Amino acid sequence: MRIVIQRVNHASVTIEGKVKSAIKQGYLILFGAEESDTSEDVDWLVK
Repeated sequence: MRIVIQRVNHASVTIEGKVKSAIKQGYLILFGAEESDTSEDVDWLVK
């Protein structure tokens, strides 16, 4: 499990060449999880 939190001036999500969502200044959060991750992993990341 991985989480990346990044402060951005602008960010967008593009799928098949079309912008699906966009923000101006704010936080971009990338989150990745897999089936073997546990609730203990979540607790550790939250801290």
